[in-house]
Amino acid sequence: MSKLEYTSLDEIPKIHELLRAGFKSGKTRPVAYRKHQLLQLAYLLKDNRQRFRDAFSADFKRPYEESDMLEIDPSIGCVVEAYDSVAKWAARERAPFDQLWFAMSPAIRKEPRGTVLVVAPFNYPVLLLVNGFVGAIAAGCTVLLKPSELVPSISGLLAELLPQYLDQDLYRIVNGAVPEMTKILELKWDHIFYTGGGRVAQIISIAAAKHLTPLTLELGGKSPVVIDPGCDLNVAARRILWGKTINAGQVCLAPDYALVPKDFQDTFVAAMQRAFNEFFPTESPRPGVMSCIVSQQHASRLKRLVDETKGTIVFGGQVDVEQQFISPTVVKDVAGDDVLMSEEIFGPILPVVPVKDVDEAIEFINARDSPLALYVFSRDSAFKAKVFDNTQSGMAVANEVVIGMAVHGVPFGGTGASGHGYSTGKWSFDAFTHLRATFDNPSWVDTLIFNRRYPPYSVCLVA
Repeated sequence: MSKLEYTSLDEIPKIHELLRAGFKSGKTRPVAYRKHQLLQLAYLLKDNRQRFRDAFSADFKRPYEESDMLEIDPSIGCVVEAYDSVAKWAARERAPFDQLWFAMSPAIRKEPRGTVLVVAPFNYPVLLLVNGFVGAIAAGCTVLLKPSELVPSISGLLAELLPQYLDQDLYRIVNGAVPEMTKILELKWDHIFYTGGGRVAQIISIAAAKHLTPLTLELGGKSPVVIDPGCDLNVAARRILWGKTINAGQVCLAPDYALVPKDFQDTFVAAMQRAFNEFFPTESPRPGVMSCIVSQQHASRLKRLVDETKGTIVFGGQVDVEQQFISPTVVKDVAGDDVLMSEEIFGPILPVVPVKDVDEAIEFINARDSPLALYVFSRDSAFKAKVFDNTQSGMAVANEVVIGMAVHGVPFGGTGASGHGYSTGKWSFDAFTHLRATFDNPSWVDTLIFNRRYPPYSVCLVA
């Protein structure tokens, strides 16, 4: 297992200067070179699949199948999409025809922003790092990567492998915690791509403002699930419980709480109990069968939420702080001011909030920060439209949870407190790309089109 070693504080400005020099060299400009580096990144992931599986297991006790399905394979797919598409993404675009300006050949050049910073969270430390990294490589930027110190096995492995596969003049990793991140933020970056929580996002935003650095912020929030009693309840329960158990609920897109009509609440939680029994038919959940919480500190926070809730625990509620493990937990009769509603849960706990009807559910959602995702389970098109038309969220998803980031062809991003800017696919490329307007005005235009712009002006023209 790779050992995590923090980067020396004195080394960080030197790495920054090396990356700036790498960008100025022009090495990243040719699309062919970007494709070569993308290919190398794909090989890094493919060649070391088992080492990544083992590192995920060491940091999370995560099952191999879950790491393959939700992290390694999607990361490789992200790289392959960029490799196949970067030539088209980076191509010069001609402006729409206009008879006044056509002679100038107006166009848009897709140019890299420069030397950029990609900061990844602990919960999906490879996928969410690759999501930004791929866009930056494809755009032609030089990149500093900052993985999370909370996943030492993964961060140590990335630091070991990156120089074996990619150009070290262009792409570097800095490992560390608060002091190292503070030093990084003292430096000028041409773009910062951050995935994580709102508190750190505020710190990064303040630091970025000193240099007028543009930001992409992929955050989170309390993503609600609105339940229509007419939905396919068994499917809804399985999908919601899956969204709360993968990676032990440590997913920015995880359903955070369910809004259920009061007279349907017991029916809903009974379906959740059946889904739990289907998922774990012969044994209770345990580390290795289900992922653990990333640290004892985070497990203690979740234990406090379970201990202090005024709701009724339907099933689960077992918390082992030392083992960093929490059994999937459903809590009903949760009020809007309950401790479970005070913050993003980021764990396998689902509060069920009873409401009178869909109008009250909409009012409940709108009284809080805009979430990263809003989920509705319903067969009724009018019901779904009513919820989506009267709320705001990063994503609006019907009859599914979590997998929105993996769907090709749509952007991933929040709004308000859940973030700003977009990523995945071409949107990641766009985040690191400056659209540089260009035109070339020939001399003959003065005689035919712009001949009246020079003084002396005629009386008629002035009038």
